[in-house]
Amino acid sequence: MASAAEQMAANLSWGALGKATDLRQRILFTIGLLIVYRLGTYIPVPGIDGLALRQFMDDAAAGLGGILTMFTGGALGRMGIFALGIMPYISASIIVQLLTSMLPALEQLKKEGEQGRKKINQYTRYATVGLALFQAYGLAVSLEAGDLAHDPGMFFRLSVVVTLVGGTMFLMWLGEQITARGIGNGISLIIFVGIVAEIPAAMAQFFSQGRAGTISPIVIIGVILMVVVTIGFVVFMERALRKIHIQYPRRQVGMKVYDGGSSHLPIKVNPAGVIPAIFASSLLLLPTTIATFSGGQTGPVMSTLLAYFGPGQPLYLLFFTAMIVFFAYFYTANVAFKTEDVADNLKNQGGFVPGIRPGKRTEEYLDYVVNRVLVLGSGYLALVCLMPEILRSQLAIPFYFGGTSVLIVVSVTMDTINQVQSHLLAHQYEGLIEKSQLRGKKRPGTKKPPARR
Repeated sequence: MASAAEQMAANLSWGALGKATDLRQRILFTIGLLIVYRLGTYIPVPGIDGLALRQFMDDAAAGLGGILTMFTGGALGRMGIFALGIMPYISASIIVQLLTSMLPALEQLKKEGEQGRKKINQYTRYATVGLALFQAYGLAVSLEAGDLAHDPGMFFRLSVVVTLVGGTMFLMWLGEQITARGIGNGISLIIFVGIVAEIPAAMAQFFSQGRAGTISPIVIIGVILMVVVTIGFVVFMERALRKIHIQYPRRQVGMKVYDGGSSHLPIKVNPAGVIPAIFASSLLLLPTTIATFSGGQTGPVMSTLLAYFGPGQPLYLLFFTAMIVFFAYFYTANVAFKTEDVADNLKNQGGFVPGIRPGKRTEEYLDYVVNRVLVLGSGYLALVCLMPEILRSQLAIPFYFGGTSVLIVVSVTMDTINQVQSHLLAHQYEGLIEKSQLRGKKRPGTKKPPARR
């Protein structure tokens, strides 16, 4: 039989959104800040020759225009003040999380609660500034190498670095404000809006080429069907769980005796989320990005790397798959689902897996389950990320349909909808509590019950 909470969640109506004043204010606040972000992508960096910018970005699209353009919502192509996007903050967060799991000092900070979390967040901001400085300087050098600067020199490089780093830090602040005072995860929503904002223009270009006869109607229908099937497949896999039965014994706390119970420990098929795809894509873009920064002056080693590891090449696809699988296991074991911590928490709470001893044996059993579940999770990630790469190389699809972008859009949409439903459910609970308090008020003319002695 369904619980009262489950029945309330099933009876939720989106019409209740008008009554939830706090939720409506949060949604409007989030939309307002996202509009500010979109306006900022159209403000250009000073000193740029706009006529030659588009040609340069077409040449650099394989390197800089891959992951960065996806995360900046077109700001990189327009060379706006948000051209770096939020990518430096994401990279810094991932690096700090990995270091936290490997360095004892940072791991101890993580265990100190709120104060430790503030320290780690501060280190993440410092790392964001460092990465943004490096990327902004490399981008300034690329702009000079492409003859895009009206007045090249140290002053131009300094103005570009200051503008782009300031834009990235402002985006980081926007994301934190959305997370604290809006709805959903601010950083994820900024990436989501950047990806979605480029879809209409990309689809218009795609259909215009089909109208001109460059792409056959069968290919267009096939691509649309593939997008729909891929989105449904991603939703299914992101919700897929492996539940482990957990038993709690009967225990006594003070004078009260609590009966034993049972629950489930959910293990996602893809605990690492979209992180392995982002890491693998960044590594594969590194040779092309370095070649772009050097202004096309590459040596024999770099030329060989560019030839064999170009998009669509067999070695590119093989290395991409290997990196996705590696990062899926590495990130899950060190950050997303640390079996040692989970086993210790179960032991401290008195819970155990039936037939498995608490402690080390439970940890080994969880490792066994997670490693086998990740075979499906990493294979699913590799399939979603490789299929668009093969499609673009074989059929010359003109718009960027990347597996990473699909994963981000679907995951952020699901997470935001879940948070909206949670707020609506909390508002429904508050309404029930207010009704119960009104019913419990003393009616006029009733006698006061005698006090207990």
